[in-house]
Amino acid sequence: MKIHTICLGLDYCYLIQDVGTIMIDGGSPGKAKQFTRALSKIGIKPGTIKLLIITHGHFDHIGSARDIKEITGAKLAMHELEKEWLEKSLKSLPPGVTQWGKIFHGVLKLFMPLIHIPATTVDIVLGDEERPLTEYGIRGEIVPTPGHSPGSVSILLDSGEAFVGDLAMNKFPLRLNAGLPIFAEDLSILKASWRRLLDQGAKTIYPAHGDPFPAEVIHRALQK
Repeated sequence: MKIHTICLGLDYCYLIQDVGTIMIDGGSPGKAKQFTRALSKIGIKPGTIKLLIITHGHFDHIGSARDIKEITGAKLAMHELEKEWLEKSLKSLPPGVTQWGKIFHGVLKLFMPLIHIPATTVDIVLGDEERPLTEYGIRGEIVPTPGHSPGSVSILLDSGEAFVGDLAMNKFPLRLNAGLPIFAEDLSILKASWRRLLDQGAKTIYPAHGDPFPAEVIHRALQK
């Protein structure tokens, strides 16, 4: 198995190669050229990517989803509670749950009128059940993990890698080190989602904002 990180604007998106190849998240708007350059650099043909999973519907995760879908021909999967955010170009911002998060929320709100999300159709509508990825040649599953947003999902591989979107953060200016996010719709639900992932064997955490880190960091955060 290979994991490739592609930075598309504010986010780290991930390509997972095993028997098949899937992509996680669609990055910020206007990153199609950056995406194709990244594929060329790592030697992956666009058509080999069969599934694009959106961890949640905030602009920096769905902004180039339409372009990536068109370039690759991949099916696009997203939770039923948020699929309209992409299909109708809606822009949602979660509230801050820390003092810095509240300040940063206010800054982002100023820029939202300048952001446009190209709309596209969601092919696979996810619900509240886990969904295996074996049909796409990946040993793992999609796990519903609400809290940051109502329809957040994570991808948990059998080997313990967890791709969690914004369920955690590890990058300036959002956080100085790894930990829980500074934005969330419901922090108590988010923590319950984390317990679910940890109970199911998450070992290494891959956030959309920042570098991977060990799951022990989250264990400690939940104990506080």
